[in-house]
Amino acid sequence: MIRYFVGRLLALIPVLFGISLLVFFMMALIPGDPAEAILGSYATGENLEKLRRDLALDRSLPEQYLTWLDNLIRGDFGTSYSLNRPVRDEILDRLGPTLLLAGTAFVLCTVLGLAAGVACAVWQNGWPDRVVGLFVLLGISTPSFWLALLLVALFSIGLGWFPASGMQSVIDNGGLLTHLTLPALTLALVAAGVVARLMRTNMLEVLRQDYIRTARAKGLGETRIVGHHALRNAITGMIPVLGIQAGFVLGGAVYVETVFQWPGLGRALVTAIQTRDILLVQGAVLVLACGYVFLNLLADLLQHLLDPRLRP
Repeated sequence: MIRYFVGRLLALIPVLFGISLLVFFMMALIPGDPAEAILGSYATGENLEKLRRDLALDRSLPEQYLTWLDNLIRGDFGTSYSLNRPVRDEILDRLGPTLLLAGTAFVLCTVLGLAAGVACAVWQNGWPDRVVGLFVLLGISTPSFWLALLLVALFSIGLGWFPASGMQSVIDNGGLLTHLTLPALTLALVAAGVVARLMRTNMLEVLRQDYIRTARAKGLGETRIVGHHALRNAITGMIPVLGIQAGFVLGGAVYVETVFQWPGLGRALVTAIQTRDILLVQGAVLVLACGYVFLNLLADLLQHLLDPRLRP
């Protein structure tokens, strides 16, 4: 197990290197002069020259990348010119709300998706399967940003049950929960559709196994068969899917935070793109991409630990 763990960690090195290359050159290939976009009306010749020197824009692209990578290795993400503060500090301040939103959405999508998948498998081709399957199809087909606008129009503007934007303090009499509900549901409902569909497939496959037929032949109740025997094996096979959905809700926070004005890393990333704040964009995208990679690594290791069939 330790050998497998070390091997998976070593395999991440080229992946992380490739992510850094992609993030850097994605910003470098955008048309226009970044220095002029940052300075705007203050773009005098002297200011442009100084900013290009500070950002290493006066060097070749390989030199710029090596300089940026060297700073990253030392923990220096640079300085945000739009905010006039270190990028690392801005990312750390914004990461907490994003993790809160993504974590809540992941818990919701896991519970809703697994429960819906089990219900569809147990009552295959019955009315629960058809009704839940319809909602699953709608969830998979619905873009998150459109669902966010729909929830705001219905529950915030129409019914007035939840606030439409912002994030309230955790100590303000449950204000955080009311602000968190709609953005977390937006992320969770889309991801839950994928989880439910694959859970249904896994559950049906497990219910057709010989040991399930043996358990039924022994007279065990259907509730015990499903809950004790089938569910455990079906969920083990779902761990990689849940890892992918964890990465999805983390990345999906970018546009959901923008719609709900949630003060997280996704909203900061959108603002940085609009202001052409190169270092903040690169830092935020790099953190989100690395988060996605490590979540999938964690899911892979967890499945390897829980499933004896994968062990050497």
